[in-house]
Amino acid sequence: MAELCRRLAADELKRELQRRVNCIVEAADYTIEDIDEAMHCLSALKDLKLRPTPPPEYVCPLSHQLMKDPVVLASGRTYDRPFIEKWLNEGNRTCPETKEVLPNSDLIPNLLMRKLISLWCNDHGIELPDKDQGIFPESDRHHFNSLLEILSSNHDVLEKIKAAKLVRILTKRFPPLRAFFEGDSVAVTKLLHPLMSGDVNDHPKLQEELITAVMNISLHDANKKLVATNPVVIPLLVESLKFGTLETRSNSAAALCTLSSLESNKCIIMKAGALEPLVKLLDEGPLLAMKDAAAAIVSLGVVKENSSIAIFEGAVKVIMKKITDRILVDELLVLLAMLSSYDKPIEQMVRLDAVSCLLSIIKEDTSDKSKEHCIAILHTLCYNDRTRLQEMWRDESVNGTIANLALNGTTRAKRKAKEIVERIDKYFSGAQISLG
Repeated sequence: MAELCRRLAADELKRELQRRVNCIVEAADYTIEDIDEAMHCLSALKDLKLRPTPPPEYVCPLSHQLMKDPVVLASGRTYDRPFIEKWLNEGNRTCPETKEVLPNSDLIPNLLMRKLISLWCNDHGIELPDKDQGIFPESDRHHFNSLLEILSSNHDVLEKIKAAKLVRILTKRFPPLRAFFEGDSVAVTKLLHPLMSGDVNDHPKLQEELITAVMNISLHDANKKLVATNPVVIPLLVESLKFGTLETRSNSAAALCTLSSLESNKCIIMKAGALEPLVKLLDEGPLLAMKDAAAAIVSLGVVKENSSIAIFEGAVKVIMKKITDRILVDELLVLLAMLSSYDKPIEQMVRLDAVSCLLSIIKEDTSDKSKEHCIAILHTLCYNDRTRLQEMWRDESVNGTIANLALNGTTRAKRKAKEIVERIDKYFSGAQISLG
């Protein structure tokens, strides 16, 4: 989980860096703030790249961060003090991990864990975390509340843009603040209030700031259900995904991708019509936006609703074009492999000459995972269409691509490749392919 949070933090920084660099390169009126923010993102990305990943036992299960003040709960599990105190102060009387009812709410300092974390920090040249670092001061909470009040009142648009920008910056730079929204659906509604009246696209800058803030707070696990079940959020994200600026659409996709990691949110997002605009963004967006769109579609693809099949069929055309141009091959093969479980998308793959494209990727020096996805799709294609099997046989008789993978691929790739070769031998006797 710590590694996942690290990756999400890096993606978040890359999105902000891309936004700032685009502004500097393309806009004549870019500001010093744009340059400072770009430099901050680069510095933070460098820190993430150089920073070692702590052992999982040193990471708090609630904050997913290195513990600063480890304490033992009555269940015997260790947590970082400010986060477990917040859990208990909210009225919870169970252990967050084991779910067992606690006989008491005593917190005993885990001095051994504190010492081990201190030694690990020293060994890796990391400053030992301050116990008070990461606790959001009450005065700052009041300030944050005042920003939400501006957004939900009759202030003019410029004031709301300033407030939205501050919320975005705070929720990006200070992750513990995202927990401010836990259990408070009203705070989420206040945040999005400016987009609820009239056309959400009337003020694109305001829309962009607010959607990015939603993306930030969605990264906090405890917010995922709260945000998605708020009746205003998903419809506004989908609307912004369709008609916002490219930056807004990209961040809407990122927010939907994050929210869809919770199983119960998938149907809510699908029913709101997110799939079609995600496919469109996959086709039109820049690289980072395409990654977000692809990841969201993969996550949502497990919800097999009849209404989505036609959209999936359209996605195949977009994916095949990108893969043929060798754009995001690894990520898009995951999506194509998922779509190969549907009949209509399979027919579309056949029409778009997927066999030769996938075989060419296997022949190239691509990742083992990519080859695994390619052979899995080819396996499905040849079992659905004898003509495609014949196409594979013709290639095998010249290149031996699949037979080679049956000998040298991953365990899963070997199994799929071997089954294809055996199938070719069965139907095209007299032209058998040897596996050595």
